[in-house]
Amino acid sequence: MPRHIALALLTMTGTVAALAFALPATLAAPATTLLEADDAEAALARATRESRLAETRAARLTAEAEAATEAATRTASEAAALAARIQQAEAEIEVARAKLTIAKGQRATLTARLAAKQEPTARLAAALQTASRRPLALSALQPGSLQDVVHVRAVLGSAVPQIRKRTAALRSDLDRGRALEAQAARALTQLRDGESALRQRRSQLAALEQQQRIASRTARGAALREGERALALAEEARDLDGLVDKLGEVAALRSELAALPGPVLRPADLAAALPPEPAPAPSASAPPPADFQLPVQGRTLTGFGAKRESGLASTGLTLAPAQGAQVVAPARGRVAFAGAYRGFGRIVIIEHAGGWTSLVTGLERVDVAVGDSVIGGSPVGRASGAAQPVTIELRRDGKPVNPLQYLR
Repeated sequence: MPRHIALALLTMTGTVAALAFALPATLAAPATTLLEADDAEAALARATRESRLAETRAARLTAEAEAATEAATRTASEAAALAARIQQAEAEIEVARAKLTIAKGQRATLTARLAAKQEPTARLAAALQTASRRPLALSALQPGSLQDVVHVRAVLGSAVPQIRKRTAALRSDLDRGRALEAQAARALTQLRDGESALRQRRSQLAALEQQQRIASRTARGAALREGERALALAEEARDLDGLVDKLGEVAALRSELAALPGPVLRPADLAAALPPEPAPAPSASAPPPADFQLPVQGRTLTGFGAKRESGLASTGLTLAPAQGAQVVAPARGRVAFAGAYRGFGRIVIIEHAGGWTSLVTGLERVDVAVGDSVIGGSPVGRASGAAQPVTIELRRDGKPVNPLQYLR
């Protein structure tokens, strides 16, 4: 075997060893929290879908804000569009984290495969190098005939095609390793860009919410009174279902009062005066809230109707969002309750038209107050995270229905 073949093979084996056991710095970044390997593929598909939906909502809400003629409507649409952009950034971060997890898993598998291939190749390269350094004349002085030496040389010569085949496979694996390293670097860059965009959009939303608070100071007195009444109802209610029922009764009474006619002049002919028509009660067949959406992004933990640990069927949809994830209003309506409620963290109850009500529990922070009017996608708070999942319930005339049936 010529000396240059063995030396080239040994050099390649050293390269394999160096690349096989050196994990790229992009994959070993300590500040990056990766996903569970078994969940990465499903998380990638879910987050990609959520990112597209959030981007579509943001574009629609931005167009509505630009077309709005009233300042309040424009501000509400702008805030909802910013919240959608925040959810888009959150989804893109999840996409990047899933890609990074997948790249790391594939790189670990490739490293193990290279390590298994490298050992026999290294032994063969060492033997060939030793043989190539031994002069033919010296081999002739060793026990055995010169014919044996020539035979060994012939065998080594026939092994060259197999050696080339193996080293070609190793080169292919090494190229795959470099491609995975580049893929991980891109995913890490996408992750960092997403985190930067998320911080920027949250700052923009905070500034816009501050403007809204300043503009609504004149109505703060009425909001405080409504908030106090809602807290009193929460103290009286025996459980969350009871609170929703009491708030529904208050909403029905408010609708009836709003439907009453205002003061009119005394008619000339009292006999001709007819009593006003009674206010129509909400119909069970009223359409669901338009553009209904889930309030937060995340993996589904419990579906509607599934058995809970208590043995009772779930009356809503429970999601596991990222810590601090943006929570938005599922649809247009009026905030009937906003605050802490025993055993459920901070909750938000929103009354929609036609006897529909949505309930969101498990919030870490609430950014709305009782009496606030919201549109679909309006920011209402932040999620606590995996330790406190977010549950969304949709009710029609007080009865829970499956939220997934009404997603647009």
